[in-house]
Amino acid sequence: MSEPIRHIAILGAGVAGAILARRLSALPGLKVTCLERVAPDDHSEAGTGLNVGPNAIKALRACDPALADAVVAQSLPWANWRVSLADGSLLFDLPLARVADNAGIRIRWSELYRILREGAGPAIHYGCEITYIGPSQRDDTRTRVAWTQNGVAHELDGIDLLIGTDGRYSTTRAAFSGLPTPRHVGVAILRVLVEDRSGGLVDDYEQWFNRHHRLLAFRVPPNHIYIAGTFPVAAGAPIPASWKTPEAMRHAFLPEGRPASPAVQWLVDAMCDQVADAHWARMQESDVLFAEPVRQVLYLGDSAHGMAPTLGQGATQAMEDASCAARLIEQAVAAGNLNVRHWMDAIDAARHERIRFAMELSVRATDTMLQGADPVAGARWKTEPPFLDDLSRLFRDIAMGQGA
Repeated sequence: MSEPIRHIAILGAGVAGAILARRLSALPGLKVTCLERVAPDDHSEAGTGLNVGPNAIKALRACDPALADAVVAQSLPWANWRVSLADGSLLFDLPLARVADNAGIRIRWSELYRILREGAGPAIHYGCEITYIGPSQRDDTRTRVAWTQNGVAHELDGIDLLIGTDGRYSTTRAAFSGLPTPRHVGVAILRVLVEDRSGGLVDDYEQWFNRHHRLLAFRVPPNHIYIAGTFPVAAGAPIPASWKTPEAMRHAFLPEGRPASPAVQWLVDAMCDQVADAHWARMQESDVLFAEPVRQVLYLGDSAHGMAPTLGQGATQAMEDASCAARLIEQAVAAGNLNVRHWMDAIDAARHERIRFAMELSVRATDTMLQGADPVAGARWKTEPPFLDDLSRLFRDIAMGQGA
């Protein structure tokens, strides 16, 4: 008598969801349904750029070489990390080859979503509005999801594995365990994507400090520059409207009594020109949760671990999560193991400590952006062996579980 088919539902076709939908839908013995709210060509919510760490590219290549090649082909390499003061005085210049086995990438969010979603093909169902997530009416471990698509109501009951990849404010996680209380790091961040008219002033990943205010910028295809600026902010305090003005930005990021470097002056001018389009958020993290203890519900990416973006590990760790989960489930299915709880336990064991390490290091590296921080001292300790060893561990030692 053959084993019954295991039904997997994936909620959200972001970074982790799209990778999983592609890999798991190809496995025998599994039926995969991935539900995404937006239309197939709607990536408008992903309007800026991002850097993806070397560890994510390494993990994706171990899981899906063809998909990794497609992502790399449409991006620019992240090969260097440079830190200066706003006047151009160099503090830190690190070739990533010293701490990584391969380069990271620089890409637009919208382009990354396009590549990953196209790679998953018909496994993703678009335009789905979730109307219910909760326990199955059939047993104590499985789940039920209802949604509408093009005005038609649908329902899945008795789902063997529900995977929430629906982001930091995951409705999946909220339905079963409640959303975690965010821990604010003490930094507000604004982001904007502008056309590259810098004349070559900005290229690879670079940061500039004016006191505790940090500018970060890098070029992304086809011809744009991603800019992010930070302001210290007390936990729980509102982001003042007065910060969201060109005057406040010039005061924050341009040095007093000496000229700004040409790159900083161009970045601040460009940011001020696009002030109305800037996206503001708080740096924050949340408690890690990969697996529900009773229901067969798994969380990956931001649904499992909202994290500070200081070291570019948000989308990076979502990619690592998905690559690990896909590899472990593929190995289990190949070995004839269709015990979903075993899959979940293996994924949690592979990922939990890895994520705690990445989160702790990201928060520790935020020290130069906190109120009253000294960027010179902050850059100095990041050039010393303990931090470089931790950075090498972050970028090299991907956690892929058995067989990695």
